[in-house]
Amino acid sequence: MSTSSSKTDLKNLTREQLISFVQSLGQPAFRGQQILAWIYRPGVTDFAEMTDLAKKFRALLPQHAYISRFEDPVIEKSVDGTVKFGFILEDGRMIESVFIPEEERNTLCVSSQVGCAMGCKFCLTGAMGFTRNLTAAEIVNQVCAVRDYTFKAGKGRLTNIVFMGMGEPLANMDNLLAALSILTEQRGLDFASRRITVSTCGLVPQMIRLGKETSVNLAISLHAADDATRKKIMPVNGRYPLVELIAGCKQFPHKKRQRIMFEYTLLQGINDSDEDAKRLARLLAHIPCKINLLSMNPAPGSPYTSPPASRILSFQKILRDRGYSTFIRKSRGADISAACGQLADKKRL
Repeated sequence: MSTSSSKTDLKNLTREQLISFVQSLGQPAFRGQQILAWIYRPGVTDFAEMTDLAKKFRALLPQHAYISRFEDPVIEKSVDGTVKFGFILEDGRMIESVFIPEEERNTLCVSSQVGCAMGCKFCLTGAMGFTRNLTAAEIVNQVCAVRDYTFKAGKGRLTNIVFMGMGEPLANMDNLLAALSILTEQRGLDFASRRITVSTCGLVPQMIRLGKETSVNLAISLHAADDATRKKIMPVNGRYPLVELIAGCKQFPHKKRQRIMFEYTLLQGINDSDEDAKRLARLLAHIPCKINLLSMNPAPGSPYTSPPASRILSFQKILRDRGYSTFIRKSRGADISAACGQLADKKRL
């Protein structure tokens, strides 16, 4: 990823910021929109290629700006078609992104931080600890790099983006919002908001802000339906207990037909009983939602295991009988440590 500390990485800038940047160089506002249309075209990193800009301006831009990109990722391929990308950042840290192909969609799971400060007990990323937030450019460049890969590999275009990789997205709010603006900008990467999902472990004020400032989908990593259990496996529950989290979900500014997705990883003997399922059903009453049940993915040294399939099916039936759209999410990429909770810089574990 190319860089210069004295220059502006244009991929960090939203449309409004890019317009302000070109105006600071004495150019009219429309030049910013022209540049925006260029920098997200596959392979464009040279201002000389931007042929609808004046020659003098093209010569001026490299003195003040550059266009970053991720190059030469570490790529691992799963037997199920999942592809994991390891991207080396300017400071030598590594982040991971996961491409998940399906019949009707191609989803990319992106990271928002180097490591994570939330400390969820069943997640390898949490075991890394927290190093820093990703910039907007580092978030967006994951999408650009995988988009180019899938195109060259003949795997079709990316259709969906999920912020479920390394880090807590809402703890990196400003850069997240900038990245979402770029991802949904028509002259940028042109993703529909309904095709983007942001997952949080439950940072309630930021969750409300996300709903007010964007139209993307919200996913809540819930994983328990009582405070004692949730606090044991998710320290964030001490800061935002369930009563506050659920109140925040009810305040979340839903768009038409929009539902919150609750993610619930089943841990054998911890949160997988019939009573847990009934408690979950009571907890989510009156919230437009759907529920994704996940198996616990293997993690070195973890004390947790996944319950048998029969227990997961029983848990699902209790929720469905109470009227909830409840799905068992099939784990993808576990053989390359690309499944939920497995993303981590192995050098730091």
